[in-house]
Amino acid sequence: MKLRESGMPEEAYWETLFDVPLILDRLGIDSSLKNVVELGCGYGTFTLPIAGRISGTLTTFDIDETMIERTRQRAAAADLRNIAYVVRDVFSDGFGCASETKGAGLLFNILHCEDPLRLMIETARVVRPGGAVMVIHWRYDEATPRGPSMGIRPGPVQILGWTDQTGLLEIAGPMLDLPPWHYGFHFRRISKTG
Repeated sequence: MKLRESGMPEEAYWETLFDVPLILDRLGIDSSLKNVVELGCGYGTFTLPIAGRISGTLTTFDIDETMIERTRQRAAAADLRNIAYVVRDVFSDGFGCASETKGAGLLFNILHCEDPLRLMIETARVVRPGGAVMVIHWRYDEATPRGPSMGIRPGPVQILGWTDQTGLLEIAGPMLDLPPWHYGFHFRRISKTG
């Protein structure tokens, strides 16, 4: 299922909307991470720098084969060899990964989907206890130059509510200011009880 309001602008413009090094620094994405899953590679805006920082494999999932191919081309040009590419409808079919096998799951600009709670639960499912689920989204502010319409754009309180509802995640720090246009959270995967 294609994500609602998921059209991508031209690549050069898209890349001006993020301070990627700052975002990755504030989320704590570094060589301590292994076996990371990312939903939605887009043009590889985050995929490539994340792959360059982690010590394991980044598996990126996208429903759009052209996005996977563009990311693959850019990774080859940058000589990044620790990326696995999967064309898959994660919303319908899940990640297809065994439970509790990944060090982190990345949900960047994607929680305006039709069922964000289900997506967060599936991401938490594949992350090992103690691992991270990291979320960024467009600020809940009409002044942002992109992002989904305000009617479906989640605010921080909504994301924290979904996190509680997963029963699998706890907040691992304060909300992160990610200028120029984003905010984010770092969540920790907890052991399922009961």
